[in-house]
Amino acid sequence: MARNISMRQAINEALDQEMARDSSVFLMGEDIAGGAGGEGEMDAWGGPLGVTKGLYHKHPGRVLDTPLSESAFIGAAIGAAACGMRPVAELMFLDFMGVCFDQIYNQAAKFKYMFGGKAETPVVIRAMVGAGFRAAAQHSQMLTPLFTHIPGLKVVCPSNAYDAKGLLIQSIRDNDPVIFCEHKVLYPHESDVPAESYAIPFGEANVTREGRDVSIVTYGMMVHRAMDAAADLAKSGVEAEIIDLRTLSPIDMDTVFDSVERTGRLVCVDEANPRCSIASDVSAAVSQECFKALKAAPRLVTAPHTPVPFSPALEDLYIPSAAQIASAVQKTMAN
Repeated sequence: MARNISMRQAINEALDQEMARDSSVFLMGEDIAGGAGGEGEMDAWGGPLGVTKGLYHKHPGRVLDTPLSESAFIGAAIGAAACGMRPVAELMFLDFMGVCFDQIYNQAAKFKYMFGGKAETPVVIRAMVGAGFRAAAQHSQMLTPLFTHIPGLKVVCPSNAYDAKGLLIQSIRDNDPVIFCEHKVLYPHESDVPAESYAIPFGEANVTREGRDVSIVTYGMMVHRAMDAAADLAKSGVEAEIIDLRTLSPIDMDTVFDSVERTGRLVCVDEANPRCSIASDVSAAVSQECFKALKAAPRLVTAPHTPVPFSPALEDLYIPSAAQIASAVQKTMAN
């Protein structure tokens, strides 16, 4: 049975169901219960935006508030995973990765390789990403490309509640370290989500809109901007196909190639900064593998190469818009 619930609720439900299914799953992070060492009611927070609220009393002893030390609790989560547990650690904002990056990229990502495939590190690191929340430059970045560069890490960024639940369940069950990116602006976004448990395999993109004229490849919040752009383009007779990558490592380039072979045009949309972005990666792969099918050069729509502004007016200009996506498609169609 499916219900219309928010992405926040879907993530909470995935955690709840996996904790009920597997006693080795536990949560840890800053303020995910009541605030470590603080007075007052436990389970008052559920993280800064309330994603884990309600789980503290349902799973006693398995929702752990941590000190304000990302290097300590992310390292502890990775160590627990190496010893047979399945921790889900909340990094809060992905921007804080600098404090604990060594534990992630130089340890967790390399254990299986360094120990001949015998070591497994089934840890999930949940973190908020993206701009639009008026949270300024240190809490608003789309840093997904940095993690996709690292072999040994799996990187997920859902665009809706249905995918968020299924991909998080898959992440918890996976035996490799997973960086699970949650766009903070999408937490209230609702979609139909089955009540029962289900997993969505990694490396399978979703075609959210079919079209014959141009392929728009994106992920996260930009899927919704692309859908808005496609609706406007359809009024002028341009039918855009939209591909939601869902997972960035592994990435489903076969679906992208198949789409571009049919449409002959590509627009890559990424909220990340333009240099070495997911958009530039997809564009390069398509240029290499589908060059003869292309009727025009691929176009990229990204944030500018600047920090995220705090000014609401400037932040709105910083985030790629539906109008920018539509304009890129029209320029591609003109060639």
